[in-house]
Amino acid sequence: MNLQKIYTALLTADLAAAEGWYTKLLGCGPDHRPMDTLVQWELFDQGGLMVSTSDEIAGRGVMFLYVDDVAAERRRLQGLGIVLGDDDEGDYSTLAQVRDPDGNVITLASPPSRPFPPA
Repeated sequence: MNLQKIYTALLTADLAAAEGWYTKLLGCGPDHRPMDTLVQWELFDQGGLMVSTSDEIAGRGVMFLYVDDVAAERRRLQGLGIVLGDDDEGDYSTLAQVRDPDGNVITLASPPSRPFPPA
């Protein structure tokens, strides 16, 4: 398999509300709207986020976002009305979680104390 790109896909019952929430979380609006039921963010060259509608299975997704500074993101997001849970200190990284309006779990994590394993 010669992968070119990977997207995390999260499902929502209300695309407009999810778009607003993820715009706050990510600090920018979506880059593409390829169809009425899908918005996409290009987060970096090899990966992005897709949010799409599905009343049947919305809210069962999980996404990890590694950020430079969890504490700084906590302050930024709190100012936007998004409240992260308490820090969970691990031996590899510090994590903080929040659920989006549909219940998908979003985890912000500090860079690992050891290098990322090779892909």
